[in-house]
Order: sequence, then structure tokens, then C-alpha cells
Amino acid sequence: MSLIQQFPAAASISTNFHQSPSSTRFSVKFTVSCCSVSSPVTVVNGNIDMKAAAERNEIRLGLPSKGRMASDTLDLLKNCQLSVRQPNPRQYVADIPQLSNVEVWFQRPKDIVKKLVSGDLDLGIVGLDTVSEYGQGNEDLILVHDELSYGDCRLSLAIPKYGIFEKINSVKELAEMPQWTAEKPLRVATGFTYLGPKFLKENGLQHVEFSTADGALEAAPAMGIADAIVDLVSSGTTLKENNLKEIEGGVLLESQAVLVASKKSLLQREGLLDITHEILERFEAHLRALGQFTVVANMRGTNAEEIAERILSQPLLSGLQGPTISPVFRKSDGGVKADYYAIVICVPKKLLYKSVQQLRAIGGSGVLVSPLTYIFDEETPRWQELVSKIGL
Repeated sequence: MSLIQQFPAAASISTNFHQSPSSTRFSVKFTVSCCSVSSPVTVVNGNIDMKAAAERNEIRLGLPSKGRMASDTLDLLKNCQLSVRQPNPRQYVADIPQLSNVEVWFQRPKDIVKKLVSGDLDLGIVGLDTVSEYGQGNEDLILVHDELSYGDCRLSLAIPKYGIFEKINSVKELAEMPQWTAEKPLRVATGFTYLGPKFLKENGLQHVEFSTADGALEAAPAMGIADAIVDLVSSGTTLKENNLKEIEGGVLLESQAVLVASKKSLLQREGLLDITHEILERFEAHLRALGQFTVVANMRGTNAEEIAERILSQPLLSGLQGPTISPVFRKSDGGVKADYYAIVICVPKKLLYKSVQQLRAIGGSGVLVSPLTYIFDEETPRWQELVSKIGL
């Protein structure tokens, strides 16, 4: 007899786990949201029932609803000519006119991951830390693009600079401290109740008690409610201001925004592979062009080969595959001749001035500089990797 359970729209669960003295102690209170925006999620013998999700025809893309990640995601889509159209800012559903049959759902990042797993969403943009924490290694979650170049941060273990931790500078030294026993475990405050315990157990810390805390975790050690924290760090300034320090080997994860998809959806949802391919191509072309400039200049010379030799003698002027060289025709002595050549190269922004200096040194003049929007190359390797991951 199969067990069928319908989860309610939301459930609040309080748990306390106390294992044997030789194992990790875990104490955490958390809330689980299991709601589906269209229908309840059905679990049959512990497996998600994809029937209801498969019945819909539209493709659903989950985007963060608030904060810096939300605004940066909308900026990325806009820069890729995929502007999100949201007639009413209070609505959680929008569309992208350039992508047919695609609905945009604004959700909390953790809910995006949960709904990718449940089948309520097909694609999502969130931080890698969120995918890792709430996806918990689920094989149905596929990273389509793992470097969207914003939302950079790291998930780190941090301890006080003072007291018994003053001379502790590595996770290894922390694990070897004799203070931590079954009766008095290391107390760690974190919102990452999957990645935190997993990391510390793998690094030899057996006597640990985890707890969540409302508000800024950085204050927990100073308040005496935790010995250490596991939290996201960007610049590290907040840690320093609260007399906390990161230690060697204490980075759990380097994170940034990623594009993630449901493997089941990629295989079953009509049109999703084509949409994913287009989004991936647009992202790749735009991200490849970030920080690149087109440089156009005129150079006097006898032929294109001679100009090419001069250009390629300079280390910063080779461009993507090499310079493009074309004759410049001008009137001279009643006729037309080509004693100048126009050269076009692609130059990184950070090397622009040095590149212009090298160009001038070999006779370049009339230098024009313009930013690049897209660089479409051959088929992106990420697409081939995705096809391989889903077994096509």
C-alpha cells in the first residue's frame, strides 16, 4: 500500500537532534515552505509526483524577488536583450517578450531551488550557495552556467580574534582544541544547516552544536550565544568590525550567481531545451564581451602582411584570434591608392591605455575605441556540457 502525503501550503517545524556523545549534536529551529504556486506538491513513497507539473505547457523561470541579487539579475537579462516585463510590481508573475511561452516567477532564492526540485519551476537564477544549501546534492539540479559574474561571496567559518581563539588560525587547530567535548560542544550559529554540519564533520569537528539566530550572525559570539559562525562573507569588513576572523581552510564555498535547471524538465518540458540554449548563448556572448573594447586605427604600410607583422610584434595587440586588416583607399595625385590600412582588434579594458601606447609606437593613428556588447563565438562549451549531463 503506497503512502501518499499532501503537504500543506506552509509548515513550521521545530527540531532538536541529540546524538551519541561521539557524534555531532545538532540543534536548530527552522521553517519549511512546501507550497506550490499552482497546486500542492504530491509525494508518493518519498518521490516527487511530476504528473501535475508535467501537465502545464508554459516554461517557468524563477528569479530572486528582492535585494541586490534581484536587481543585478534583471540588469543581466536587460543587457542580454531579455528585459522582464512586469506590469504590476506587486505581482509575482511576469514575462520576457523575446522568449515565447516563458513565465517569470519572482520568488525567494531558497524557494526557487525547492520549486526546481518539486517541478514547479524549470529554470532559475540564484547564488551557488543557495543551490548547494537547499538542493543538498539533488541530482535533478543541473548547473547550466556557473559564472554569471555577480553576487560574488564566500561561505566561511569565522571565530573571534580574542580569548581562547586568539592563537587559532586554521580549521585543523580549531578541531584539535581540547575544550570541545560531548558535554561542552563548539557552538556554531548559522543559517546553513546543511552545509555547516557537513563541512565541520568532514573537517574532524565531532562535538558541535548548531543553532540559527535572527538578525546579524556576527553578533552571536559577542553576545555569548555562539562560539563561531558560518555565514556569507563579501569584503570581510563586517567580520572585522565585530572582532571576528576567517581562518585557513575555513571557506566552505565560493559563490556567485548561477543559472540552474531541472534535469527532468529539460528532458520532458517541450521547448525548454531551445529556450535554455538561447538564454545560455545570450549570457555567454554578453559575459565574454564584458570589459572588452574594439580598437580601430589607421596605419601606413605597403601591404597587409607587413602591417600584420608589426602588430603581432606587440604583446597586447593580437586580439581574439588576430587583427583584422583592410586597405584604406584615398585620393592622391589624381588617382586612388591604398597606402594606409585600417586595423581592428579587441582589447581588454584594463589594458586599453597600454595597448593604445603600443599601437602608436608602431605607427597607429586615428585610434577609435568603443565598448563591446556581445562576442558570439563558436558553440559554447557549456551547451555541450549540458547536453552531456542530461544524456542527450
